[in-house]
Amino acid sequence: MLNKELDTALKAAIEASKVIMEVYTSNDLDVEIKEDNSPVTKADKAADKLIREILNKEFPNYGMLTEESVDDFSRLNKDYVWIVDPIDGTKEYVAHSGEFTINIALAYKHVGVLGVIMIPVTGEIYYALSNEGAFYKKDASSKPIKIHCNDKTNDLTTLVSRFHSNEVEQNMIKKHSDVIKHQKIVGATIKGCYIAHGYAEMSYRFSSNTKEWDTCAMQVIVEQAGGYILKFDGTPIRYNREDVYNKDGYVIVNRKENFLL
Repeated sequence: MLNKELDTALKAAIEASKVIMEVYTSNDLDVEIKEDNSPVTKADKAADKLIREILNKEFPNYGMLTEESVDDFSRLNKDYVWIVDPIDGTKEYVAHSGEFTINIALAYKHVGVLGVIMIPVTGEIYYALSNEGAFYKKDASSKPIKIHCNDKTNDLTTLVSRFHSNEVEQNMIKKHSDVIKHQKIVGATIKGCYIAHGYAEMSYRFSSNTKEWDTCAMQVIVEQAGGYILKFDGTPIRYNREDVYNKDGYVIVNRKENFLL
């Protein structure tokens, strides 16, 4: 089920990665600042256009929500909706840290059911389908391997953002310093991928400025690897909402025992 959707999403990510890396290596980014004070480059726009074209060609009746396109809200009347961020971590992209991703997700009746995340600099791909598990490919042509969150409940590593970590997050980490022993800076949705892969156990996001395209693909991958992305009330994020902001923040954890507030 959803195999055609998965194949199409993987194709879109791989093709968009080529465009993104061409601009990245040329260093001709043409950076603009959007109304919400976030940066956008010509690579964001070109990748967004390419991904939409590939997805719409195969699934013209599905809804579409992407970061770089105008939202006409027609998606709200659709059961299936693509949720796309052509470059998650544009600040990382502009800074040439290498820690940015392509996020392509599919939601069905407000629940994420497919997630693809590609790291263009390395060529690595993470993906998942509901009830089928989470997988990792070291590059587009390699064989996928199934991945799982680890089972650690002590000596935990939390992943923090280079640009978005704040005092509230640091205070929460200090509050649980009996079990949270390590911090590692990781960009974009690579945090969720690393937790799904068993490399770390948790990550906090104490802000209201992330949007559906920042979390949907990651949530599917983490959940299918056995972990959780939960709002601070303990419920999962739902998708294809009229207001796309994740205003409540969230926590990514490998096990529910590590949902520490």
